[in-house]
Amino acid sequence: MATEKKLLPKKTDSLSDWYTTLIQLADLAEYGPSKGSMIIKPYGYAIWELAQKALDDRFKQHGVQNGYFPLLIPMSFLEKEKSHVEGFAPELAVVTHGGGEKLEESLVIRPTSETIIYDSFSRWVQSWRDLPILFNQWCNVLRWEKRTMPFLRTSEFLWQEGHTAHATHQEAIELQKWAMDTYKAVYEDYYALYGYVGYKSLSERFAGADTTLTIEHLMPSGKALQSSTSHDLGQNFAKVFNVSFQDKDGGESFVWQTSWGLSTRSIGGLILAHGDDNGLRLPPRLAPVQIVIVPVLIAEDLNQYAHQLAKDLQANGLRVTVDDRDDERFGFKLNKWEVKGVPLRVEIGKREVENNQLTVVRRWDGRKETLGRDQFVQEVADRLDTIQKEMLEASKQFVQAHTKKVSKYDEFKSAMRASEKGFVEVFWEDNPEAEAKIKEATKATSRCRIGDEEGVDFYTGKTVRGRWIFGQSY
Repeated sequence: MATEKKLLPKKTDSLSDWYTTLIQLADLAEYGPSKGSMIIKPYGYAIWELAQKALDDRFKQHGVQNGYFPLLIPMSFLEKEKSHVEGFAPELAVVTHGGGEKLEESLVIRPTSETIIYDSFSRWVQSWRDLPILFNQWCNVLRWEKRTMPFLRTSEFLWQEGHTAHATHQEAIELQKWAMDTYKAVYEDYYALYGYVGYKSLSERFAGADTTLTIEHLMPSGKALQSSTSHDLGQNFAKVFNVSFQDKDGGESFVWQTSWGLSTRSIGGLILAHGDDNGLRLPPRLAPVQIVIVPVLIAEDLNQYAHQLAKDLQANGLRVTVDDRDDERFGFKLNKWEVKGVPLRVEIGKREVENNQLTVVRRWDGRKETLGRDQFVQEVADRLDTIQKEMLEASKQFVQAHTKKVSKYDEFKSAMRASEKGFVEVFWEDNPEAEAKIKEATKATSRCRIGDEEGVDFYTGKTVRGRWIFGQSY
């Protein structure tokens, strides 16, 4: 993203140009000086902080505790779990020298923390009384990406990663499902995004996991965005790192484990899914500024009216700002806040002050109305909730309208060649060899299994159990 600001392209003309230009114009982020890195600016980081809080509150209510582990991981830790290191090998950034000398053992910059955390779990767990461990850390990770795009795919990104250890497999499975239910709720209640939740295929699941749950969102391009995952790690890492305990019967058992995460990629999905030709359209619960008040003129009576209104709204817990800068034209201010996606804009002129009224504009659909000041203060929370619900409903309708059911491979290939793409729903038997061939021919992969009903496999024609969503992805 260049530092020189430019006009926002139409979203329908060039989604990629629109996306990167909007991130600049809305003051969300800019590229960092090293390849694939990103500087998140205060307005963009404020969105992440609101998402963080929504998640963190839910984690703590469930008994999950926060901590922190080192950024640098000994290479030997990753090499202990064969499938894990193979899965991450192409993305690793490795430190070989420190203090001007070659290190005795290379250190990997954290791509994910299973290995270093489970080394500690092996010391923390001795008895069944030490379980469960419910741990989470908020941190950055580094994966050496070849192709990058702000928020959606950067070499360094922010996330939370949860890691748990349990006495029984059933407890671990329940935790894995709880984590995904939490992500789904936050995506719907805060991001206003509707998606499909299900299990990843053998080819697409996390390296080292027995099963992976995912939530898949559909972007306006027709491509899928894997937005969060939750993994049942079985006893795979426990056996490698000797995370064992004395059970209630006096025997020795390995723990059962899970890991799960949501990252700043979610902000990329938010931008793509809700933005329009005029800029961002932020759901009220994730908007750093929920209401912006813009006086038509720089005049003392208008400014007093605006700031008193802001105080009354802030007293109700709302995020409000008054734009009374005297170095920008009124029209420029309106455009600026429209690009930033503020859910409600309040315009105040002489007429509004004289009549104790407000002109209120909804960013979601552009609807403008004149309201009494007191009425607006009383109703504004409900109005914001209405916008939040309408945005989620629009997301749900979009996904459902762009999910096509097919029963034969020829129909599947046609759907993937169509100008207007989306999710394709099929019956399919999870088969890595078949999936590789499908991906080579269509660039589509299984996104998740959403049901266990019986049907006819679209690829082989056999009777199978399993209803799946396929799609092309970022």
